[in-house]
Amino acid sequence: MKKILFLIAVCFAFISCNMNAKNGTEAQTQKEVTVKDHVEVLYFHGKQRCATCMAIESNTKAAMEESFAEQIKKGEVVFKVIDISKKENEKIAEKYEVTWSSLFIVKYKNGQETYENMTEFAFGNARKSPDVFKAGVVKSVNEMLK
Repeated sequence: MKKILFLIAVCFAFISCNMNAKNGTEAQTQKEVTVKDHVEVLYFHGKQRCATCMAIESNTKAAMEESFAEQIKKGEVVFKVIDISKKENEKIAEKYEVTWSSLFIVKYKNGQETYENMTEFAFGNARKSPDVFKAGVVKSVNEMLK
């Protein structure tokens, strides 16, 4: 009798775990399906930031607001500032292999993701040549929107 009760308990546990895994998969698939085509501009930073790091953020934000206000309203372009020192941002930092201030332009199209790492360009231009920097960011976003 104990063996039968044990087997019944194991069966219920297995069915329960299997149902939870299935529900998680369905939720993930549904989430993936609902992600529409768009471009994300991701500025990553840590706790301490230099003047150039702050210039990257402020000039990227200005370029987004000046050139993509309508696309931002529609959700076609998204600008995110991500503090990599926060635990909740560890996964996205790992995904892009970010360990310090960085700038990425990410395109989501037909379920595919491609990106451009603009970090070197950003550090070379955001502070000393802000107009060149903004033009480069706008150009990259426009290319990703195609």
